Amino acid sequence: MKKSGQVASVFFFILTTMLMSNAWSAQEGTLSTGQVWKDGAEIYTKVCAYCHETNVGPQILNRQLPAVYVRAIVRNGNRAMPPFRASEIDDESLEKLTNFISHKTSQH
Repeated sequence: MKKSGQVASVFFFILTTMLMSNAWSAQEGTLSTGQVWKDGAEIYTKVCAYCHETNVGPQILNRQLPAVYVRAIVRNGNRAMPPFRASEIDDESLEKLTNFISHKTSQH
């Protein structure tokens, strides 16, 4: 009888741990930075221009860079440029930024 009580306690502990883990991971998925960008120009100004307008990074505006290239570099980084995770620039904002940078003549 004592052994079945121990097994039940271990089972309850494991079940509780699993449920708590799922609850925490569900919360993490719904967290948001709260940042809503107006457009690609605003994202560029507040995130990219710090390096790309001060000759730290290469000039990227008005170069007609392909959108797929811009997305890949932003997500994966390249040389001195760090990668930006979806938690830092979400996919919708990345699309706005990509459209701004890839546009034939970005007015900035």
